[in-house]
Amino acid sequence: MEIEARTSWRRAVLLLALTWLGVAALLQPTFMSMARIWERSETFAHGYVILPIALWLTWRNRHVLAGVTTAPDWRALGVILLLGLGWLAARIGGVLVIEQYALVGILVATVWLLMGLAMLRAAAFPLAFLLLMVPNGEGLIPHMIEFTADFTVAAVQLIGIPVHREGTFFSLPSGEWSVVEGCSGLRYLIASITLGVLYAYLTYRTLWKRVAFSLAAVIVPIFANGMRATLIVLIAHYSDMKLALGVDHFIYGWVWFGIVMLAMFWVGLIWREDLDDAPPPPPAVVARPAYVQAAALGALLALFPLYEGYLGGRAIATPTLALPAPAQGWQRVEAPFSTWEPHWIGMDRKLLGHYRKDDRQVMVFVAWYGAQRQDAELINSQNFMIPEKHPEWRNMRRTVTQTEIAGKPLPMAESGLMGQGGAQRILVWQWHRIRGTDGINPYRAKLDLALAKLMGRPDEAAAIIVATPYTEDAKAAAATLGEFLAAHKAALDEQMDQAGKP
Repeated sequence: MEIEARTSWRRAVLLLALTWLGVAALLQPTFMSMARIWERSETFAHGYVILPIALWLTWRNRHVLAGVTTAPDWRALGVILLLGLGWLAARIGGVLVIEQYALVGILVATVWLLMGLAMLRAAAFPLAFLLLMVPNGEGLIPHMIEFTADFTVAAVQLIGIPVHREGTFFSLPSGEWSVVEGCSGLRYLIASITLGVLYAYLTYRTLWKRVAFSLAAVIVPIFANGMRATLIVLIAHYSDMKLALGVDHFIYGWVWFGIVMLAMFWVGLIWREDLDDAPPPPPAVVARPAYVQAAALGALLALFPLYEGYLGGRAIATPTLALPAPAQGWQRVEAPFSTWEPHWIGMDRKLLGHYRKDDRQVMVFVAWYGAQRQDAELINSQNFMIPEKHPEWRNMRRTVTQTEIAGKPLPMAESGLMGQGGAQRILVWQWHRIRGTDGINPYRAKLDLALAKLMGRPDEAAAIIVATPYTEDAKAAAATLGEFLAAHKAALDEQMDQAGKP
């Protein structure tokens, strides 16, 4: 009986491994997108070790898992169908993180399909640990930057050092500072979550202890990063800006992170349960390989990349577009008021023009996309006003708001840009237009465009940006943009709306 059980488990595990390889091959672009991010990003480089760790955890618990009765479960195929549709919608909509989570979800559901719900429950943690392969968290960066700036400025003021703050930039008597992406603490947070949940699983057996330590692994690094930033600012301030500015800036950060993690693990040992005697594993049972279910899974998943290829083969519209003619005293001019230009990529049509009325100037920028596809899409992380550490410009703030233009509400994002030394400032309004509707919510835009493409409908869209320079009075600059749009937005909208019609 023991030899029969061992042989059956080898066959079942081999079938599962081959099925996973088949899933990865069918959805290969998604898996490779994760691998490319692991390779280029230090924040997500841990993705390489997640699968080996999950396999080691499974092997570590193999005697318990061998005692679980396996049985194929067709119900999992319905879940895989939903995950596949989510993968397809995310794939054609360019929502990479959802696409990647869908792939990992399909891998997890494959265990349910081939081995049953009991095995899914028994191997829940190693399977859930696979979700950490997905490079996710960059959406938290703006919030973490804001929190770090708030924490640091408040701490420095509490000590009694005067601080002048504008957005994420602040000045002390000893020098100027800015909280950028690398200072957000996302790298520490991702590392802490990965190590924390693994430590909790290995050290505790009680569910509430595992959950509590995992939550601590989320909360502690956020506040620890605020303290790290504060310590760096203070070290530089009291050393007359001689320390904590170069390579040692990063060294102090990682040393501090190591101290925080060691302290967390040391405190966590107080309630450890890994030394308690574990119950003996149940006797091994015979596993039943699910060949029919594996074949059905392969046939189902093959449909999704085929349909994606069909949708991607549609022709892209190439209409003739033009900026609106000057109206109500405005004139077109050739000379720009600044060398700055928004950083947008992949557009099928780009419009850039400059207008003047008296001593006021406005820049209009339109990025029009005839179809949404990889690296040529309305909502993309590479579309931004200013890259980090720009030699000439700083993005001081970004606020999502709404204004009224010609009696109609216009949802938009308002940004304030400042040149080096504060000599020039630019007020920027940004929004997008999809099928005759203005908006600024990126998640709703992604969903609308993905559903349109999924249903075979046109998915044209445009990003629209207007900007004007000012010195100190941002309200006057906002009035200038409002007056310009009142005279030209109707004509601009007509151009965008007509572009999507045959």
